[in-house]
Amino acid sequence: MESQDTYKTIAFTSESILFKEKNSKFFGYAFPIQSESEVKLILDSLRKKYPNAVHYCYAYQIGTETLIYRVNDDGEPSNSAGMPIYGQIQSFGLTNVLIVVIRIFGGIKLGIGGLISAYKTSAQLTLESCEIIEKSIDIHYLVSFDYKNINKVMRVIKEKNLEIVKQDLEMSCVIEIVTRKKNAKTIFYIFSSMFEIEIIPTFL
Repeated sequence: MESQDTYKTIAFTSESILFKEKNSKFFGYAFPIQSESEVKLILDSLRKKYPNAVHYCYAYQIGTETLIYRVNDDGEPSNSAGMPIYGQIQSFGLTNVLIVVIRIFGGIKLGIGGLISAYKTSAQLTLESCEIIEKSIDIHYLVSFDYKNINKVMRVIKEKNLEIVKQDLEMSCVIEIVTRKKNAKTIFYIFSSMFEIEIIPTFL
């Protein structure tokens, strides 16, 4: 069975989606993200935008081969907010996405069941408002060689329609190339079997 070389994510940051339940307001947002370091910046900006909110609950998932995920109830009862939000990320089959649901308390307690339902619905409505796209899983390689071998290398890059990310063409040359995961083994084999040419994967 061929391993999958695409994943689904959202194209853009969503508009705010408002869901109301017993006077409480739930504002849902979805963000495309590439790393965990982006999460804090996004949360900080939302706290400034909604200074009178009580809870800023969220869930995210990052990665394609190895998945990293995190859920946060931000003061709501355990597993009543973050997990229902994360459940929607899983339900839509997405990765590289952060969903934040901001609650402004309306004076009436919802109970655990009510909270789970409200956070789940807010996350679902938020994702339904997003444009969901499919992206290819790409593998990056560094190809190293002496300048005298540049024609051999460039011929393969052209024939295999490889994208050059960056290049340093001095006496000793280094080119970073990118290819879809399904073609990666073939590309690696072609370059590694060429005389005086080295290829190594680069981890972003």
